[in-house]
Parts: sequence; structure tokens; C-alpha cells
Amino acid sequence: MSLSLNTKYLNDFINEHEYACAATQVKAAADLLRSKTGPGKDFLGWMDLPVAYDKEEYARIKKAAAKIQKSCDVFIVIGIGGSYLGSRAVIEFLKSPLYNNMKKDTPDIYFSGCNISATSMNELLAICEGKDVCINVISKSGTTTEPAIAFRIFRELLEKKYGVEGSKDRIFITTDKARGTLKSFADTMGYETFVVPDDVGGRFSVLTAVGLLPIAVSGVDTDALMAGAAAAMEKYTSSDIEENECYKYAAIRNILLRKGKAMEIFVAYEPYMLMFNEWLKQLFGESEGKDNKGLYPSSVIFSTDLHSLGQYIQDGMRTMFETVVSINETENVCKVPDDPKNIDTLNFLSGMDLNEINSFAMMGTVIAHNDGGVPNVMLNVAKRDAYNLGELIYFFELACAISGYMLCVNPFDQPGVEAYKKNMFALLGKPGYEELREKLAQKLN
Repeated sequence: MSLSLNTKYLNDFINEHEYACAATQVKAAADLLRSKTGPGKDFLGWMDLPVAYDKEEYARIKKAAAKIQKSCDVFIVIGIGGSYLGSRAVIEFLKSPLYNNMKKDTPDIYFSGCNISATSMNELLAICEGKDVCINVISKSGTTTEPAIAFRIFRELLEKKYGVEGSKDRIFITTDKARGTLKSFADTMGYETFVVPDDVGGRFSVLTAVGLLPIAVSGVDTDALMAGAAAAMEKYTSSDIEENECYKYAAIRNILLRKGKAMEIFVAYEPYMLMFNEWLKQLFGESEGKDNKGLYPSSVIFSTDLHSLGQYIQDGMRTMFETVVSINETENVCKVPDDPKNIDTLNFLSGMDLNEINSFAMMGTVIAHNDGGVPNVMLNVAKRDAYNLGELIYFFELACAISGYMLCVNPFDQPGVEAYKKNMFALLGKPGYEELREKLAQKLN
């Protein structure tokens, strides 16, 4: 079994009758989801995406990725939120957080348009000096502030370097299929375009062109990634939580929330999972944080963060639980050398593989935190490869949808995200926001 759920470290926190009670709620949530009658029913395209994706576009993605690999040294992915987190998470998970520093036959990949930092932008522009550059702009509308600014800057760079005509072969647009500012501009300029599906929200879009083009450029096996997601789609269909570990995980999250565990900490023991944890935080935070409800998603990378947040998790407020993702097999081996002088008194570890030491660190931590009153959910992933990651991605997407319906929220909208945008537009003087600008000015004064 490539992915499995271990509930051993929940035995002191959840009783069997609680699972039985939650099972009926899971079934109701699953019925809403499968019948496509629940809130957000127009955004369920991710559910059958692993098998129902556009095969023609998928072939074009592969072709464009090969072209990008041959024509540039630096590939800039411009997007924010789900428009960049998924692809970056996959690339770092399967390649390395140090991907750009590794020896490879693929371009360096950098992400822009996910902040409004002049420092960050100038650093990226400096990296691009003297190098061949391609960009992928990812935006449904083309008017989202952060990526739109980045596109202006990098389009100017490319047009100065290659000319307007020359830049057309270096700009790839992922946007709405038929409408919107960016789609219209791309068609006018003659850029190659890919589709952000109407029925797939940003945080669920990693297996669409949104994520797949950058992922393919990095050299990841996208066929295996999609196959793993397809396997998960077929695997997690039963409404019985004893047969469906994905649904059981959704039930566990809701049971613990109702018992006062208001924070979920996603735990990994590999640095290459840092951005995957960031993707999880958006997936669950943006899906569930509504109507004054929802778990607060946080994350740590152990053993690193045991030396910073470990004290709080062990002895702080008992308002949290941990979801630990453990990778069982790794191709990397690194053994501890022997020191004849035993200066650090660690010769008892001589000859031992770091993977084995890391595994014991994980189990020691799980037991310690469990004894300290922190429930631990464990997800065991068979191997670090594209197939298993595809299954893991779909597992979390499906669990998020079920969990959101159990909370009685719409897991597929994000109304709260618009609040800061309106204030920012007003303060910047965008036409049409004059009245709000006056109100904000009074508050600021």
C-alpha cells in the first residue's frame, strides 16, 4: 500500500463511539460532494481531473516544457497563492529545495509575483542578467496586483533583450480559456496559452496547466504524478471511514477540533517538504477558515524546529494536534563516519544511516508529544517519487473537501481574501474606490 493512515497515537484522545458518530457526518458530506449538490458545486473539476484532463493540452504542456528547457537558463514562474505554491511544492519535494544549485540539464526555476518586495524583485532581475530567460504568467484574470506587476517588469526585460517579436517565444500564459484581460492580451500578442479551468479553484489546481508546466520544465515525470492521483481517485471512494482512510482523516480532524484542538500542525522530517507544507496551509486555511470556524493550519520541519518550537508543542497550551507525513523509502544514503577519538561521544552511531537516525528521532518525538497531551495523526508514504506524491496530493484535496462540508462551510470559495484587496486598491488610488479611500484615511489618521 503506497499511502496509509496510522491512528495508533490517537487512542488516548478519540473514543470508538466518536468515530461512529462522525461516520454518519462523513457520509452526508461525501453524498454532497459526489452528487455535486453542496456549496461550491461549480468548482469540483479537480475530482476527476487525474483521468479527465485535456489530453491535447497535456501534450502541448510537455512540448512547451521541452522548448523552455532548450531555450533558457532561467525560467520565471509568475503567480500567487495556488498559482505557484503547488508547482513549487512538487518541484522541491521531488527534486530539491536546492534545485537551482544542483547539476542538471533543466533551467533554474524562480518564482515571482507572490510578493510586492522591491528587494526580491531586484535580486531576481540581477540573477537574470546575462542569461536567457523565459516566463510563465499564471493568472485567471490578469489583474491580480502582485503577478500583474511582476509581468510588467519581466515583459519589459524580455522585450528589451529580445525585442517584442523575439519575446513572444519566451512568454507562456496560463489563464482563462476564453475571457479576461490576460487572455485577450495574450491572443493579441501571440503568446502560447494554457487554461486555468473554470471549475478548478487555485488551491486545487496543481494538477492542471497551472502546476504542470513548471513541474514538467523541472524534469519531473508528470505521467507518474497524474497516475498516482488517478490511483487515489479510484482508491478513496467508499463512504465507510473504516474502508476509506482519506475520509477517516477528515473525521479525525473534525473530532479533534470539537474537543478543543483548534490548530493542526503539519509535520515533516525532510527539508524538501517545507513548501509542500506551505501548500497544505493554503489548501486547508483558505478552504475551512470561514464563518468563524476551521482549524488553524501551521507547519514545522523536524528535527530542525524541535530546537525552536519543540518546547511549546511539548509543554504549551493543549490546543493542537500534529499530522505527521513520513516517507518510508529514500534513495539517498549517508552514513555516520567513525571517529577513533570519539570527541562528540557519538560513536554509538558510527556506520548508521542518517535515514535510520531520522526515523528514530521521529518516533521518539511522536511518543514524547503524545505523552505530553498532543494527538498525532501519521500518514506513511511508501516512497519519495512522483507517483506517491500524486496520490498524496489527491488524498489531501479530497480530505479537505469532506472536512469542509463537515464544518458546514463552502470549501471552494475565499470571500475573506477580497477584504485586503479592496483596502489596498483604495489606498493606492484605484478609480472607483474614492469613498472607501476617504473612510480608510480617517482610520489611518
